[in-house]
Amino acid sequence: MSDASFPRPTPDGPYFDDLRIGQVLDPAPATTIGPGEAAAYQAICGDPLATSLSHPLAEAVTGQPGALVNPALVLHVSIGQSTVATRQVIANLFYRGVALHRPVRHGETLRSTVTIQGLRELSRREDRPARGLALLGIHTTCVNPNGSDGPTVADYERCAMLRFRDPEATTGHNDDLGAADPEVDLEAWHGLAPTWDAAPLRPPRPVDPPSGQRRTDPLRDTVTNAPELARLTQNLAGVHRDRALGPGGRRLVYGGHTIGLAQASLCRMLPDTGTVLGWQSCDHPAPVFEEDVLSFHHTVLDERPSGSGRLRAVRVEVDAERSDGSTDEVLDWRLVTWGA
Repeated sequence: MSDASFPRPTPDGPYFDDLRIGQVLDPAPATTIGPGEAAAYQAICGDPLATSLSHPLAEAVTGQPGALVNPALVLHVSIGQSTVATRQVIANLFYRGVALHRPVRHGETLRSTVTIQGLRELSRREDRPARGLALLGIHTTCVNPNGSDGPTVADYERCAMLRFRDPEATTGHNDDLGAADPEVDLEAWHGLAPTWDAAPLRPPRPVDPPSGQRRTDPLRDTVTNAPELARLTQNLAGVHRDRALGPGGRRLVYGGHTIGLAQASLCRMLPDTGTVLGWQSCDHPAPVFEEDVLSFHHTVLDERPSGSGRLRAVRVEVDAERSDGSTDEVLDWRLVTWGA
């Protein structure tokens, strides 16, 4: 079915009842990532991923000139571009199958396409507005100098809960949207591993975390500058900018902000990490709010040799301590890294 058969979303939408299966949304502006964006991101998340901090190290590891963009920032930009579908989001439930197909270097430009892959209307309750779940397929490419789409950078799905435009409308959408599969098969990830030289990543004292042992980062971190990260990545979800739209009148922190701080913690705990290849699954069990204090727990699930380095499957769990002293689990994230 052609895009012409679908209604064009209004500037405040789309809402759940505007969407149709197979609909391809008008894209967000393409975004060039340079040293300014990288510096702003570093100030917010403080990620010590060495290959994105040191140009000489990046060139030694990759064998190519140019500075590398942190893979988390690449995905934040892609997710921000996907919010053409989620201006009216209530919450994001999960990401799945997030695969990074190539590294991005400073000066490259990203563009994302968002396709509606599934819709499910949720049951009505008197104490909440009408809502539904939308499964989004996101495809991000590097833009060629002539403006055409170049090589694929990332592919993934995410599931968002959206408001209805017409609270009395019924859509009949009842798709099985599935769930994220947390089981990581490292053999399936070998095709995404880079053919880089891992030797420059090896620290003087070897990093050999015991597989299966949950380790807690002694450094907790406080969530700040949440709207700044949303603006930096062109995230249009109102709930991340306007507290009146958030639960209990509190502005909801973009879930990727928690992921960014979690990756920073992971790189502190595993400093021989060279890059992140993707996210097997990513669930947000509870919301995060600005000034929450986060604790990070890391478990190496599996590791395998890959070229001169190795693949690691890691589970990262994050707890948030609230201003009232209560604590909630806010992230259960399973990812695959490559390093020394």
